[in-house]
Amino acid sequence: MTMRRGSRPGIGFSRRRALRLAGGGLTLAVLAAGAVGCREDGSELGGSGGSGSSGGGKPVGGDKPDGGGAGKDGQAPEPLWTKTTSAQTYGDNDELVAVGGVVIASGEPLAALDGASGKERWSLEDGAIPGAPMLLGNGTLYLASAQYDGTVAGYDPASGKETWRSHLGKAYRQPRPIAVDDKQVYVIAEILEADGSSKTNVIAALNSGTGRLAWKEQRDLGTEQNGIHAHAEGRYLVYTDFKKNLTVRDTATGKQMWTHKTTKTNYGFFAVYQDLVIVPQGPKLQAFSLADGSAKWSMEAAQSYVSFKEPAVLGDVLYIADSDRTMRALDPRTGKEIWKSQALADANLTVPRQYVQAGDVLYAATDLDKQGGVIAIDAKTGAVRWTFNDKSGDYHAWLVATDGQHVFALHGKKLHALPV
Repeated sequence: MTMRRGSRPGIGFSRRRALRLAGGGLTLAVLAAGAVGCREDGSELGGSGGSGSSGGGKPVGGDKPDGGGAGKDGQAPEPLWTKTTSAQTYGDNDELVAVGGVVIASGEPLAALDGASGKERWSLEDGAIPGAPMLLGNGTLYLASAQYDGTVAGYDPASGKETWRSHLGKAYRQPRPIAVDDKQVYVIAEILEADGSSKTNVIAALNSGTGRLAWKEQRDLGTEQNGIHAHAEGRYLVYTDFKKNLTVRDTATGKQMWTHKTTKTNYGFFAVYQDLVIVPQGPKLQAFSLADGSAKWSMEAAQSYVSFKEPAVLGDVLYIADSDRTMRALDPRTGKEIWKSQALADANLTVPRQYVQAGDVLYAATDLDKQGGVIAIDAKTGAVRWTFNDKSGDYHAWLVATDGQHVFALHGKKLHALPV
């Protein structure tokens, strides 16, 4: 069912998304850098060898694995279904979501596919706006308006019906949702000058029940509305940007509580656990108090040239890999090591950049590499169970999402549903 944005179900409505890394020029530069196989830390993305990928090979990462959707002899399972989608992705984690029995990949049109069958449930004609993520909260999918009319809308992800709408005002351009909690939707928008240009931007909170403005605060001159990664946790809204700022605001008032300059950027990814924000900074991993920014714990890589990559907290455990392809499970409260694994390096696999968990298995997505794809990792030991790769050679980063019954793997425009 295809619908136009703003109309009633059965009549039709729409929307579209592309990048949150930065503006279009920087995105193309990032993709070009990825295409020649380089990362910020100088390590190569490429590699040879490594068995156990879909379509043949033996299990990787040590002992013969069990479970985790494994196929015969520990090989990756065959997809339950594979569909060509309208996806337009740039490697941000919120470009693929699974909720309400559907899986949605950012693109134009924005289409929701049935998780079990892959059949289209609904679509929004204009897809997702460049720079605006797809956010889930309170059973609602929040999207910036593809009409560029200054609105943010909420949809029932199972049906595509519009359930919520808010407007920041004519003085602001392109409000984009960056985070959501059980009470508010947080947005970034450009502040318009008299001549239609914009030099500054505002961060604001919209009531997720009424759509009314709760608060708005102008950000400092020189900050940008692109490249934002954010998370709302209780009374704290924490976000990073390409200026290497780590900032926390009060969710009730919008007032800035503290800000730090980070020494290294990993394109802004961080993890939040209870009252801590955990930030990779090159060879150092640091945890700060959300309340006052004080350092709570830190750990350093074995070598100064090794960089920590994107972290994830799943099931009260912090998972993180480094550029030397060492993976760790840590207690997020203390930084204490639970296990350390060299299985990625032993199998000559690419470093993961995103993780989801189903049961006792982590499903990790990698960047643009033939030795990457989706890696199934034992959450208790770090052993690699299998890898899945469609061998398409597409330059896009892999993305994963799960509904607990399936793992959805997006590579370019191909969306695969794997059993768990």
